[in-house]
Amino acid sequence: MALDYGERRTGIAVTDPLQIIATPLTTVETKDLFSFLQNYFQKEEVEEIVVGMPMDLRGNPTHGTPLVARVLEELAKKFPDLRINTIDERFTSKIAKRAIAQSGMPKNKRKDKKLVDKTSASLILQTYLEKKS
Repeated sequence: MALDYGERRTGIAVTDPLQIIATPLTTVETKDLFSFLQNYFQKEEVEEIVVGMPMDLRGNPTHGTPLVARVLEELAKKFPDLRINTIDERFTSKIAKRAIAQSGMPKNKRKDKKLVDKTSASLILQTYLEKKS
């Protein structure tokens, strides 16, 4: 599972059992993230969570980095049996927006920020899977 954590919304993506393909799952209000995860983990087996770590163009922390660091701590406390990793999320939102624009989707749907968030989470997860293999 991958999280594209944001102050308002968090995009979530999952992979197939063979861990080959990342797929956007949903976007949740960040305030509801931990209750969503708790419910999801009761229904589905998740071994690992990958969280996108915000970095600037030089690889330095951004204003969002401390927020993600706090979420990482909370994830470790609430779900101690899960492996938790991070991956640089630079450019995922831009790449997601470009992919959505090129998909042929109607313009009104392309502007949906929830779609961008879950697509970004999918890109984070796919990148992680490729680096892992």
